[in-house]
Amino acid sequence: MPEVPPSAPTGDALLKILTALGNPHRMRIVAALVENRTYVSALAREIGISRPLLHMHLQRLEAAGLVTGTLESADDGKTVKYYDVTPFVCELTPHTVARAAATLTDDGAGTADRGTGRSDRGAKEEAK
Repeated sequence: MPEVPPSAPTGDALLKILTALGNPHRMRIVAALVENRTYVSALAREIGISRPLLHMHLQRLEAAGLVTGTLESADDGKTVKYYDVTPFVCELTPHTVARAAATLTDDGAGTADRGTGRSDRGAKEEAK
């Protein structure tokens, strides 16, 4: 049976994916999880970042549907959350972007500026 091509993402879904992958730490997390599923402490050591920062990045990746976390019981009775990469395909072409843009539900007025954490509106006001 031939493989069915993935449907084109909506504008909001594409934005979530691109935003999630638009950070070097999150790209490294996905790359590490491609090799094998793991838990936060081991992944933090492998990536070289703190566990709280890793948790924040994993939340963004989960929200975008790029990774999943599952709770499992260890032999010592502790519960450990393991993370896996969710299989995904995202073909990025001008036509994909145009189709996705037509479905956006937000004009982006409140999106955060990645470099400063300020909203676009706040950055524009500050620039005046």
